[in-house]
Amino acid sequence: MRSIKFRLVTWYAGWLTLLFIVFGVFVYLSLSYYLKRDLREALARRVRQVAVLVQRSPLGREALGREIHHTFAPEANNRFTRVTLNGVTTYVAGPPSDRSFNPNIVPAARDAANGESFDRRLLPDGTALFIVVLSRTTGTNIYVTEEGSAEAPIKTTLHRWLLVLVLGLAVLILGAVSGGFLLAHRALDPVDRIIRSAERISSRNLNQRLPVPNTGDELHRLSIALNHMIQRLEDAFQHSQRFLADASHELRTPLTVMQAGLEAITEKANAKLDLHEIASSTLEETERLRKIVEGLFALSRLDAGEALEKSAPFDLGELAATTADQMCLLAEDKGITVQCRRDQKVIVEGDRARLKQVVVNLLDNAIKYTPKGGRVDIRVSARDGKALLEVSDNGIGIPEESLLSVFERFYRVDKARSRDLGGAGLGLPIVKSIATAHRGRVEVRSKEGEGSSFIVELPLAANG
Repeated sequence: MRSIKFRLVTWYAGWLTLLFIVFGVFVYLSLSYYLKRDLREALARRVRQVAVLVQRSPLGREALGREIHHTFAPEANNRFTRVTLNGVTTYVAGPPSDRSFNPNIVPAARDAANGESFDRRLLPDGTALFIVVLSRTTGTNIYVTEEGSAEAPIKTTLHRWLLVLVLGLAVLILGAVSGGFLLAHRALDPVDRIIRSAERISSRNLNQRLPVPNTGDELHRLSIALNHMIQRLEDAFQHSQRFLADASHELRTPLTVMQAGLEAITEKANAKLDLHEIASSTLEETERLRKIVEGLFALSRLDAGEALEKSAPFDLGELAATTADQMCLLAEDKGITVQCRRDQKVIVEGDRARLKQVVVNLLDNAIKYTPKGGRVDIRVSARDGKALLEVSDNGIGIPEESLLSVFERFYRVDKARSRDLGGAGLGLPIVKSIATAHRGRVEVRSKEGEGSSFIVELPLAANG
């Protein structure tokens, strides 16, 4: 009973039933009104005709009765006709052919005023009559003419119509419910197919998709939207699996080196064992593990939305300049020139420590992959309501086929070379996550053998 199909059919059938009932009541009342109006008009015409005949006829009482009977035949037409002259009844029609009323018990009109009146009279036996009374005064004579008809034929007609309306209403409601059920079944059948397909989809078969009904309606758009959502879930699931595999691989190498060194110390198989060398190697791998764990921790906090804990407006150009000064020692060791150019004021709003990490990671990469005697340029500017941080170098560059993958976690263009340089493939993913958390974006332009350029775009502060 909670299904959409049941509620749709119930709502549809309920409203149609209500409309049919209202229509049936309207038809019944209209028919009753028109039957009574037509009867009144017919009685009014007949009473005028009888009154004219009575006033113009010089005949006596019996002859007048025969003339009325011959001309109007009230008994054959099931009508009541009575003529009263100065309070004395001169003519009363006999019982009607259908025996619908007894004319002898019809009460006389009370205080009939000049003119025409219409009323309903209830006879002592419970029979009801509709009667038109016409009263006219000619000289000293007062003529009262009454013409009536039983209410029973009208009631019979209304009862028959009521029966037809009830039966017709039942048929219409049954047809409406059946038609509504069929329409709802056809309309919601794609939903059942979508439900069955969705129940079969799990983490092991995210490549499956929901059926898309070729209807162009809301269900069509819903199926497409759900398939897009499943595609995003599949991509996220695959990314998570790759991330776990890459993290396991990155952590396995230093752990293996550390385990080998500790095993050598424990076994003491070699009396000439260089403990200092083993300790240095272990310390180096420990430092590498620390950096990987710190990178993973930073990414997890960024994914959890904790990148803007200390958001405040500051000058991005000043931050880039001071960070470049702090990292000049790394560049000087390789004979690399670092130059920073900035506009007067480039105010952004965000977490200063996080955005400093962006500058540090980009500069660290540029210095690592730029040969001795190279050049690294930092440029901070504002354009079209955006703050632009560009870090470019004339280093080894990135192959074109790797440009779309450099921001993936643990991805390295040259894995062997990157490991020698101490990288784990987390620096650029952290840069992208921080930029995204600040409602910005990052892009890379590079040509192998000529250098690379990373551009971070952030929104300017509202009061900047």
